[in-house]
Amino acid sequence: MDALFGGSFDPVHLGHLAVAEAAADLLGATIRFLPARAQPLKREGHVASAPQRAAMLAAGVAGNPRFSVESIEMELPPPSYTVATLRALARREPGNRFLLLLGADAAQELPHWHEAEALPGLADVVVFARPGAKVPGTKLISRTITVPAIDISATDIRARVAAGQSIRYLVPEPVREYIAAHGLYR
Repeated sequence: MDALFGGSFDPVHLGHLAVAEAAADLLGATIRFLPARAQPLKREGHVASAPQRAAMLAAGVAGNPRFSVESIEMELPPPSYTVATLRALARREPGNRFLLLLGADAAQELPHWHEAEALPGLADVVVFARPGAKVPGTKLISRTITVPAIDISATDIRARVAAGQSIRYLVPEPVREYIAAHGLYR
């Protein structure tokens, strides 16, 4: 079974990877990381370009046979609506039913997503909750799983890079090297 884990991943960090690993175990699934081309609810936009974020993801998940990067949103017109992505995947892979992984924070906004009512017909929505996180009660969610709480944020990582501070042990080493080589977040 394939689970889709979407997000900005600007940059991908060890918190993302730990959550995905726990979800893979709990769901018996492989995880396809789905970098958003242009998230409609992200008012400030992305710092790194979509191809850069996809490249960092590919570097970050390399070596884990349960992880891959799904780049279908790079082929679709912006903005990146999850419903459009799921429809495109259904056309490309008929008969493959996906799990859609969401954090409890993203699940709070779920009823406001574009064509949210169509999501359960396209995928099983699985919300991962960290201990103490509130999961909204909505019929759009199929299942909730509990994952480790790892307090790392992409916003903080970008701020550390901008301040010239180390991000070692916050992101996978190939991601740290990519950020440095491309002068991202300075």
